[in-house]
Amino acid sequence: MHILITGGAGFIGSHVVRHFVSAHPDCRITNLDSLTYAGNLENLKDIERKPNYRFVRGDITDRAFIGSLFDENRFDGVIHLAAESHVDRSIASPLQFVLTNVVGTVNLLDAARSCWNGDFVGKRFYHISTDEVYGSLGSEGMFTEETPYDPHSPYSASKASSDHFVRAWHDTYGLPAVISNCSNNYGPYQFPEKLIPLFINNILLKKPLPVYGKGENVRDWLWVIDHAAAIDLIYHEGKNGETYNIGGHNEWKNIDLILLLCDIMDRKLGREPGESAELITYVTDRAGHDLRYAIDSGKLQRELGWSPSIRFEEGLERTVEWYLANQEWLDKVTSGAYMEYYETMYH
Repeated sequence: MHILITGGAGFIGSHVVRHFVSAHPDCRITNLDSLTYAGNLENLKDIERKPNYRFVRGDITDRAFIGSLFDENRFDGVIHLAAESHVDRSIASPLQFVLTNVVGTVNLLDAARSCWNGDFVGKRFYHISTDEVYGSLGSEGMFTEETPYDPHSPYSASKASSDHFVRAWHDTYGLPAVISNCSNNYGPYQFPEKLIPLFINNILLKKPLPVYGKGENVRDWLWVIDHAAAIDLIYHEGKNGETYNIGGHNEWKNIDLILLLCDIMDRKLGREPGESAELITYVTDRAGHDLRYAIDSGKLQRELGWSPSIRFEEGLERTVEWYLANQEWLDKVTSGAYMEYYETMYH
């Protein structure tokens, strides 16, 4: 079995690559990543010399390159995580999100269809998406696999579009495909533009903690290692043509999460209680900011037996401990020095 994992140098992707390389030593894993700002091969130093792993640098928006890659490797499966994912960046540069998230996905779908040429036995295309495609919730209810799509940002609109193309390739061409939509991920190796690692770094440096609006937006938080395990389960046991929602059952208001993070950081750094919370600064709310996301993972639990392994309070504590123990990694990421690792390793 030879599986292509796209975006495998990113935050979630690196955890998925590590999981598959370690859990399936008889399976060859090719990690394809273009190494844009969020792709960091240092995330995978512990497995980069494993015999069943290799890295290829390339861009999923390059149709000819993707076609050649499939022709040369005859992949049995695709786990597609490569995406532009930060909402603020999508507001500033929406076209890049359309190119990567929509055109890139279609390039992969068509390359898989051409490569497999109707022989779909043992083949699978797995597309990883987001709960943001469903829009925003009020104070009640949860997103299910039947929730109508209602994206509100260029990012979520691009992911919604890519989801539709995956379903179209399944329904039109019979491509064996599955989709999962996940809630906010957190854990080690996350690029510090996202809330938790950004605030950890700012607290370390005693810089302001910018909170949108009043901090009342609610998110469901998923431990990234639990997400990787769910992806493995869905890839091997999910049903073609189906969608599976993956959530952490951990709803938190942003401001409550931030206050908890400040308390943990004060304790870990030996600071006075409340010292880090004094860094909180309220800023103008993000355009089109969804109020609340909440994922119902009941289908995944009922049909495949998955459930989260960790409560958010424990996961957040372990995340903080990882960043404090890996400040060199954090310094390299924030300074841009991590970009040099590819040149050092692959010339």
